[in-house]
Amino acid sequence: MLVVLVASVVLVVVTILVLYETLRLTSEHLAELPVPPRWRIIVVVLAAFAGHTVAVWVYAGAYWLLVLRLGLGAFSGVPIETFEDCLFVSVVAYSSLGYGDHVPLGHARLLTGVEALNGLLLIGWSASFTYLAMERYWPMHGKARAHRAATSQSQSSGKAGRERLFPPTAGT
Repeated sequence: MLVVLVASVVLVVVTILVLYETLRLTSEHLAELPVPPRWRIIVVVLAAFAGHTVAVWVYAGAYWLLVLRLGLGAFSGVPIETFEDCLFVSVVAYSSLGYGDHVPLGHARLLTGVEALNGLLLIGWSASFTYLAMERYWPMHGKARAHRAATSQSQSSGKAGRERLFPPTAGT
């Protein structure tokens, strides 16, 4: 039990750091992207998805090691025999989907419960990050349209036009 408890704490810390770095790097470089606002929001969503994917894989590795290799806990229902099975269990637990075809037993119950709570918190975190990005870049859709109209009329180019479409951010 102690091994799974320590592993759970380590997994929570690792997945928090993974998502933190994913969102931090996204935030740091988003303003530099030479793309319209719509694509910036898509980048934010894809980056968050990538961070969650890494977190799910980290938990799947823990299931593979702790349950399949070390025998700390088990699953009833559909047999769990491969890493891919562990990945499926992890996605179901992380997303709180809970199909019910794999039921954790013993110490695996603690691990899946912690993963569900961790996933809920991290998904909420990335949703709020996405909201903040949308709040910042959504109004630029109108500015981009106005910029395209002004550019087609006056053929202006250069840095001034770029700054209207991608205004400098605080700190740059």
